[in-house]
Amino acid sequence: MFGGVTVKKVFAVIGLGRFGGSIVRTLAQEGMEVLAIDADEDRVNEFAKIASHAIVGDTTDENVLKSIGISNFDHVIVAIGENIQASILTTLMLKELGVDHVTVKAQNDYHEKVLRKIGADTVVHPERDMGRRIAHNIVSNNILDYLELSEDHSIVEIVASEKMSGKSIFDLNIRARYGLNIVAIKRGTNINVSPQAHDAINAGDILIVVGADTDISRFERKLCGV
Repeated sequence: MFGGVTVKKVFAVIGLGRFGGSIVRTLAQEGMEVLAIDADEDRVNEFAKIASHAIVGDTTDENVLKSIGISNFDHVIVAIGENIQASILTTLMLKELGVDHVTVKAQNDYHEKVLRKIGADTVVHPERDMGRRIAHNIVSNNILDYLELSEDHSIVEIVASEKMSGKSIFDLNIRARYGLNIVAIKRGTNINVSPQAHDAINAGDILIVVGADTDISRFERKLCGV
């Protein structure tokens, strides 16, 4: 594929709005083979020099998908914007045509339920998830970043407070008291991955913490001065 050159993994992105466009740009920057598809010719022209290939096409037409050999792609991202019907129909046909992995942008929870029922492998809510990250950052001066792992568990970057300064992970007994795991400590430009129990924490260190959301909140209140 792509001029007869065989590559290990190829991507297609359907829908070149802000979300889909950012995926195309990132994949291209990472040196990946990526086909960009949109029904809007102006958007396609915008990505013609960024993606490996960029084509105008209506992906709700099965013949269009077959003509571009969509079943040969390892991963297809459906980033269609407001047209939920087109998103659902495209996803359904991609799975019926044998695409191995389909990731789809959902507009709402109902949209997600339908997508999962018809076989979407991964469903993302970029606006909702970004909103949650921003909200967590706003309500806490200590949380620098937040990534939701599931409905109840997250990984967060938390700034260590003066209460923790000079104490080791063992002294603080974080796992037993809060059910959390510190998976890394960032101090300036240095990163201590998988820190040991005797490792001391300084005020201002950035702790990468994994655990249940309720435990993270409790940890913040007790040790981070929230």
